[in-house]
Amino acid sequence: MTGKSSFAKKKTRSSTEVKVSPGLCRVAGIQMASGPSVAGNLEEAGRLIEQAAKQGANLVALPENFAIMGMGEMDKVAIREEEGKGAIQKFLAATAKKHKIWLVGGSVPLAAKADGKARNACLVYDDKGKLVARYDKIHLFGLDLGNEHYREEDTIEAGNEVVTVDTPFGKIGLSICYDLRFPELYRAMGEVDVILIPSAFTETTGKAHWDTLIRARAIENLAYVVAPAQGGYHINGRETHGHSMIVDPWGVVLDQLPRGSGVVIANINRNYQASLRKSLPALQHRTIHRC
Repeated sequence: MTGKSSFAKKKTRSSTEVKVSPGLCRVAGIQMASGPSVAGNLEEAGRLIEQAAKQGANLVALPENFAIMGMGEMDKVAIREEEGKGAIQKFLAATAKKHKIWLVGGSVPLAAKADGKARNACLVYDDKGKLVARYDKIHLFGLDLGNEHYREEDTIEAGNEVVTVDTPFGKIGLSICYDLRFPELYRAMGEVDVILIPSAFTETTGKAHWDTLIRARAIENLAYVVAPAQGGYHINGRETHGHSMIVDPWGVVLDQLPRGSGVVIANINRNYQASLRKSLPALQHRTIHRC
């Protein structure tokens, strides 16, 4: 653990070495419309990850709740896994090793201290299939608007650690979905090169705010943002916004997928990012810091 923020602990993990072109890597985000069958979702995720790997992706990220979007909120609690055990984690580790990629399990339901709840955890595996970082979602979604009602706090136990991981592709900051609305989380990460935001935004909130918030996080942090999302109609009746995207540090959308299953993919150019940060050193101009 390498430092603390005032509102949450901060954790940085170090990576193992893999060979990549200096200053360049290829990243991909997976979009899905997951259902209640874990086996079916893992099969679909595996197909899309293979597609991304064949397109040269070094780093692939899955959306929030990629393994299950159940018929009820307790379904994810029923399949929660202990860290390091279970079918979902076994799949992630084996798939990362098989394709020799870094793989991000957007979120996986893991065991919580509280009865009847799970941790919504983003898990990062290196190209050897080793778990190198875990982030538990800090901000829990709540919405009471018209016919839509969501209270993640009823089934999810919130995390309290800000997590970054040092990788061969740069320093990566981890977050999940509703975290996107809280810019102080990303400031607490320090200077990161890539921000991951696996999500399952509702269609209602997504069409209003998704694009604006994703691009804002990229611009204000002069960082690449990879935002793989759930996108489409789900068996449980829910509709998610989709529009998975990869955005560069200037706020330019490099790739985007409006709806349905598929892959967004783009190159990350660390030299270009460094030139932007040199030309516009906004991160160095900050004068207000949390104590």
